[in-house]
Amino acid sequence: MAAYVAVASLAFVQPHQSLAKAADAWQNLFDGKTLNGWKRLGGTADYKVENGVIVGTTVMNSGNSFLTTEKEYGDFQLEIDIMLESPVSNTGVQTRSHFNTPGHEGKVYGRQIEIDPSERAWSGGVYDEARRQWLYPLDLNPKAKTLYKQGQYNHLKIECIGNETKTWLNGQPVAYVVDPVDPKGFIGLQVHAINTKEQEGKKIYFKNIKIKTTDLKPSPFPADIYVVNFVPNYLTPYEKEHGWKLLFDGKTSAGWRSAKATTFPAQGWQTTDGTMTVLSSEGKEAANGGDIVTKDEFGSFDLSFEFKLTPGANSGVKYFVTLAEKSEGSSIGPEYQVLDDDRHPDAKLGRDGNRTLASLYDLIKADKNPRFIHPIGEWNVGRIVSYPDKRVEHYLNGAKVLEYTRGSKEFRDLVAQSKHHIWPNFGEAPKGHILLQDHGNQVSFRSIKIKELK
Repeated sequence: MAAYVAVASLAFVQPHQSLAKAADAWQNLFDGKTLNGWKRLGGTADYKVENGVIVGTTVMNSGNSFLTTEKEYGDFQLEIDIMLESPVSNTGVQTRSHFNTPGHEGKVYGRQIEIDPSERAWSGGVYDEARRQWLYPLDLNPKAKTLYKQGQYNHLKIECIGNETKTWLNGQPVAYVVDPVDPKGFIGLQVHAINTKEQEGKKIYFKNIKIKTTDLKPSPFPADIYVVNFVPNYLTPYEKEHGWKLLFDGKTSAGWRSAKATTFPAQGWQTTDGTMTVLSSEGKEAANGGDIVTKDEFGSFDLSFEFKLTPGANSGVKYFVTLAEKSEGSSIGPEYQVLDDDRHPDAKLGRDGNRTLASLYDLIKADKNPRFIHPIGEWNVGRIVSYPDKRVEHYLNGAKVLEYTRGSKEFRDLVAQSKHHIWPNFGEAPKGHILLQDHGNQVSFRSIKIKELK
């Protein structure tokens, strides 16, 4: 790392070297003197070259502004140094992006690698500008939140090969996204829209911008980086290497059975079009196909799943399900609530919202920002992490919404005042099945994957 810093601090690339293809296949995107090869799109922020650096300046009442390459790029590795004058500013680097197409009139859209000096500290995360919003918030990699350095140049590396995007900030890995959309597009440097005098006239500095488009080899990532994977029912070689397994193969019910029998339900569930779908029975809980569970049991794990609700639907993903309770309705276990909060009455029951989407059902309310809730009929990504020390976390579309410790005094106090109090040692089994609930409404699941934690 020290060797790189020494190189980055040298004088800027001389004009006669600009745009020349180096022996190692790297090419400069900025000649150090002009904005040749670049154009401004979107807002009206000012971009100039000063002392060999591209300087973007915020402008009041402008939308998001982007200095974009005139050329489009598919597979590449990109490196750039970025510094923000003010901690109230915000910027990012667009990758494989587009402008002014139907549905996005006058707007730049596409995957953006964020530079975020706020207390949230999501620099190096991946945001889908003007489209799907956050793809990889740093709740998924909290160790990376300390990497950004205010008032200094931060070195950002971006790798886009095939449908995989990886990021590094100041030499450390941050985000890993697998996304089948946008195989190519332009690269852009953002100056974020502002709406206060405090943010007006603030400068953002970009330098040492270089790209490699040939002789590309994927860079290694450490084992503990969570992958946001939008290819349905698919694991990357990286995920397989580091212990992830699919619980649903996208075609059959293999690995699953009824919670009430040793076989998969003969009716009430469908495995078609890459989804596992519980069919509607007019809201009658466990009255059609009934709940299904994994044949295997799990203790410490990282579980990820996509779900799609129909209007007014209710379902859930339960874990540490032992099937020992012999309940008449749904089987018993801690539940990640899957619910249409706006239309289903259960959202208004319980205590303080603890039956809403992504909550620990009837125990802990999910603290979720509305921007992380995808509309009914679209896919959402749920995640449950159960650590060996009995800590548990729930996530919704990459944002952590709650955490608790199984068996703690706080947990047992919550159980005591919930509908679960009738079950001895509720939620404290050392291992159990994963359950998908039949609550009488049509809900689909896919991309159900798990990694056992040691």
